[in-house]
Amino acid sequence: MISTFVIVVIVLALTFDYINGFHDTANAIATVVGTKVLTPTKALLMSATLNFVGAMLNTEVASTIGKGIVKEGVATPELITMALIGAIAWNLITWYFGIPSSSSHALIGALIGAAIAFHKFDFGVIKWKGFFNKIIIPLITSPIAGLIFGFLFMIILIWLFHKASHTKASGIFKRLQIVSAALMSYSHGSNDAQKSMGIITLALVAGGFLKNFQVLWEVKLACAAAMAFGTMSGGWKIIKTMGVNMIKLEPINGFAAETAAAITIQTATFMGAPVSTTHIITSSIMGVGAAKRISAVRWSLAKNILVAWVLTIPCSAAIAGVCTLIFYR
Repeated sequence: MISTFVIVVIVLALTFDYINGFHDTANAIATVVGTKVLTPTKALLMSATLNFVGAMLNTEVASTIGKGIVKEGVATPELITMALIGAIAWNLITWYFGIPSSSSHALIGALIGAAIAFHKFDFGVIKWKGFFNKIIIPLITSPIAGLIFGFLFMIILIWLFHKASHTKASGIFKRLQIVSAALMSYSHGSNDAQKSMGIITLALVAGGFLKNFQVLWEVKLACAAAMAFGTMSGGWKIIKTMGVNMIKLEPINGFAAETAAAITIQTATFMGAPVSTTHIITSSIMGVGAAKRISAVRWSLAKNILVAWVLTIPCSAAIAGVCTLIFYR
């Protein structure tokens, strides 16, 4: 018999996945909408479909979330419930203000905050080595990689097509950008949907429903569907921030940013690192803009986004920790 709190965890995790979908829709389609290559409706449908496919084909990141952050025997369904409340709260706050923060790191921060508070501020319940190796290092290096790849890829494309007319180049990259947006959507699903899979599986193990950590196909299907439906809802505030407000994008810029970001995300997924697709695509867009000219990027906006990146883990940890203390004093 599954306990009430395990059911609550499943419902909240799927809610988080749904919110993750519309919060992070911009990751996959901001550039393709910003360059007007696809209409918003077509872009959303494509993104939702490929998010679903990507989510069904990978579980490495789910294992990192479920086994690599808190020590065995520490997590309980009640603790996980508090973590999900903290992560959902931070996601809604940043969505409301149109800030492209990381759903992944909101969940990780909330899990850490809830675990420490639940166990009377015992910092030993966290696998700090795994946290730094699997979370913090990719958190720092993946946006840098996205920035560099975006910059270099854009430089190469400028060199290759500098003799082509603007009309011809735009025609070519309008078609190519559909491919890159599709790859970005798949990459987003393959990394981000796994976080909720890991959380649900962790709750099933903690609740005694599963003896070992293994992601059931039913869990994969439910999380993939929740993210796909969330993606279809669209996060228009963040799409505007990334696809319109940050730099003026043309099809060649969108293709470069999406391709660079997708390669970075797929590398992280292969390594089982739960990176922020938001951080990576945003930094890729910055790199592409800088390749045109440094002033092409609205660095004041980029600074605000960077502040949100830095605050995500501690703020989500604080929210989850406070919730835990309120309910379990």
